[in-house]
Amino acid sequence: MRIRTLLTALATVTTAVGGLALAGPAGASPTAASPTAAFADPSKAPGGNFDLSVWQLQEPVGSPGKPTTIPSSRLQGASGFQDDYFYTDKRDGAMTFWAPEKGVTTPNSNYARSELREMNRNGGAADWSLGGSHKLQATLRVVSVTKNVCVGQIHLGSGGSSTKPLVELYYRANGDIVLGTENSPDGGQTLHNVGHVSVGKTWNYTIGVSGGDTIDLTVNGSTTHYDIPSSFFPYKQYFKAGSYNQSSSSSTTNGARVGFYGLTVSHG
Repeated sequence: MRIRTLLTALATVTTAVGGLALAGPAGASPTAASPTAAFADPSKAPGGNFDLSVWQLQEPVGSPGKPTTIPSSRLQGASGFQDDYFYTDKRDGAMTFWAPEKGVTTPNSNYARSELREMNRNGGAADWSLGGSHKLQATLRVVSVTKNVCVGQIHLGSGGSSTKPLVELYYRANGDIVLGTENSPDGGQTLHNVGHVSVGKTWNYTIGVSGGDTIDLTVNGSTTHYDIPSSFFPYKQYFKAGSYNQSSSSSTTNGARVGFYGLTVSHG
């Protein structure tokens, strides 16, 4: 199995194959979902604590319809890229994403985002088939949200003309966690209530695909499964994670701020 770990292991920590590496607040301890753990350095840019060589960043700035994209080469290292939309929280080392309600959006969305897009280590865009096993594991907390924010996705890649996501994991302002599964590449989404966590509290999720036809979701240890419609089978996929705000207005102060303590992508 090829493991892409979004957290650079400290010299004293060895990350086991298949394990979930985590960064956490000072004083935190490993959990059942975290057989190994390392803590981020709040003085470093995200690239000094996390392995960002397998991600690129999209921000809610740029020209209309063309948000600014930061390549992995600029994200990496202790002095790597950070700004008001993507930075290390100086209190606990969380890799933090801020997406206001007013911001530059992609042509196919009305909502701004500060979000990572999965890449290959050779610099190419990740684009994997549904066969096999694929997992996105995260530990995070939603620091603030106006209405609703998407914190994880499986998105359609090559194989057709659709630009829809297969899966979106939402966090509502009332604390509800909701999974959206796309009905077909043409659109339409079915919503599933999958958990509840108060704003500001830490939680974890795993979004996965197995057997080529099943979505596997685990939220705080509770697992559910969903069939993938056959209309998606021709498409390849990639993961996304961060703060994809799901509300818009003229405000640059309202929005969604999300901090990640751990993120692991695996394919096998």
